[in-house]
Amino acid sequence: MATKRRTLWIVLAVLLVAASVGVMAIKKRAQAAVEPPAAIAPVLEFLPSDVMQIKPRDLRQILPLSGSLRALNQAAVKARVAGEVREVLVREGEAVKTGQVLVKMDASEYQARLEQIKGSLMAAQSQLDMAAKARDNNKALLSKGFISQNAFDNAASQYDIARANVESAKGALDVAKKSLNDTVILAPISGLVSSRTTQPGEKVSADNRLLDVVDLRQMELEAAVPTSDIMRITQGQEVQVKVEGLPHPLPGKVARINPATQSGSRSILVYIQVDNPQGVLRVGMFGEAQLTLAKKSGVLTVPQSAVQTEAGNPVVYAIENGKLVQRPVTLGIKGDDGEGGAVEILAGLDNGAQIVKSNLGNLRSGVGVKFGKVNPATVSVQ
Repeated sequence: MATKRRTLWIVLAVLLVAASVGVMAIKKRAQAAVEPPAAIAPVLEFLPSDVMQIKPRDLRQILPLSGSLRALNQAAVKARVAGEVREVLVREGEAVKTGQVLVKMDASEYQARLEQIKGSLMAAQSQLDMAAKARDNNKALLSKGFISQNAFDNAASQYDIARANVESAKGALDVAKKSLNDTVILAPISGLVSSRTTQPGEKVSADNRLLDVVDLRQMELEAAVPTSDIMRITQGQEVQVKVEGLPHPLPGKVARINPATQSGSRSILVYIQVDNPQGVLRVGMFGEAQLTLAKKSGVLTVPQSAVQTEAGNPVVYAIENGKLVQRPVTLGIKGDDGEGGAVEILAGLDNGAQIVKSNLGNLRSGVGVKFGKVNPATVSVQ
C-alpha cells in the first residue's frame, strides 16, 4: 500500500514539472509574437561599372558634322591636241611624280607640220634679206638723186612686208612646236592615278579627259552647316574627324568657309583640312566630324546621365563613407570630355568624388551601398 502511494506522488510531481515547462514556453511564444523584429537597414548593390571617380578633364563644346572626303590637290589630265593615243604608261593606283610621262600620242602629223613651217620661215627670211638689200641700195640712190622718193618708199614697204612675214612664220613655228610637245602628256602633280578613261589606239579630241591624279597627303572633308550655326564657325577651329575603319579620330581644322548658301538646303559648305601622312584615307570616304566651338582644360566633369533633377535643381548622387549622398551641383557648359557627353561641375563636388554615373531609378540619400562582383563569364573580351 505504501509503495502504491509513493508511485502516485512521483507521477504527480512529474506532471507538475511538465505543466510548468509548458506554461513558460507559451509565455515566451506570446512575448515573441508581441515584440516586433529588429529593423534591417536597407542596402543598395552597385556594379563597379555603375560608379566612377571624377577628375579634371578637357571639355569641348562641339558641333557634329558629316560629309565625304576628297583630295585637296587633284588634277584631271586632258588631251591638249587631237590625235591617236599611242601609249598609256600608267594604270589606276600607280604613283606618279610631277613631270612624269603619262600618255604619248601620235606625233607624225604635228612633226610634219613643224617641218613645213620651218621651210616657210626660211623662205620668209630669204625674202627679208633681199628686201633689206633693195631698201639699202635705194636709200643710197635716193641720197644721190638717182631715184625718186616714191621708188624708195616702195622698197621700204617691201622690206616691212617681208619682216612681218618672218615674224608670222616664227609665231607659227612656236605654235607647231607647242603642239608637237603636247603629244607627250606629263603629270601635272605628284600623286596616285585614280582613273584611266582611255586606251592605246583611241582617237581623242582636244580637251578629252584621259586620266585623274589625286594627291592624298592633304585631304578635305566637305560638310554642310545650317545657317543657324555658321556664325559660330571660324577658320582655324579644331575638328576631330572619325572615319569608319580607323580606331582613332584624326585631327583637322576649318580651312575655308563657302561664302554662299546651297540652293534648296540653304546650308553653307565648310571645308575641313585633314592630314593624311600615312595615306590611309581615300577619296569618297564618309567622315563624321566634331567641330570644337569652345574648349576648357582641366575642369571637373560628370556624364550628363549622372545629373538628375530634384525640385527643379540639378543633383548628383555621390558615395561617401559607404552611403549614398545627394549632392546639389552647379553646372557649367555641356560638351564632350573624351568619354562621351559630359557637363562641367562648377560647385558641389570635389576632385576624386565617387558618383553614380547614370540614372538607376529612385535613389535615396542615406542608403547603404555595397558592390557586387562581376561574373567573368559575362564579360566580353575587347
